Amino acid sequence: MMNQYTKLACFVGGVLFGSVGLRLLTSKDAKKAYTHAAAAGLRMKECVMETVTAVQEDAADILASAKDINEARSAKEAAEAAGAQVEGEEA
Repeated sequence: MMNQYTKLACFVGGVLFGSVGLRLLTSKDAKKAYTHAAAAGLRMKECVMETVTAVQEDAADILASAKDINEARSAKEAAEAAGAQVEGEEA
């Protein structure tokens, strides 16, 4: 019998706590806190996007430089191969 009263008391307590909690969650102060949290999240997103853009720009610069290096190397190798071919024909 005592066990049933304990379960009933826990149920009633949970209902009361839930009702009070629901009222707290929908209060003006809670809405204000949610608004501030959302604003902070948007600011953080904006900061992250600026960082992502900077990294993408740096990556594009690095890729362009790498392509320039490879083109210069290919041109040098082609010139060396042409020079070796000319030397082979003269011999």
